[in-house]
Amino acid sequence: MGQLDGKTAIVTGGTSGIGLATAERFAAEGAHVFVTGRRQDALDAAVAKIGHSSTGVRGDVADLAVPDRLYAAVAQ
Repeated sequence: MGQLDGKTAIVTGGTSGIGLATAERFAAEGAHVFVTGRRQDALDAAVAKIGHSSTGVRGDVADLAVPDRLYAAVAQ
């Protein structure tokens, strides 16, 4: 049983570096993790690495439409 069982986490820039490490840790602790990234290939690789408890949402958070898309994905 992890500290984040049943929780949802959003990690922007979760395709590499600290963002990816954070997303992996949150998933390991039981959270379902939504990660964002600008490049689809990097996003797909990150989701594959994190595992079944992750969802990728493509986009640059500087684009004002992306947070709306991210919110819709989490709400589902």
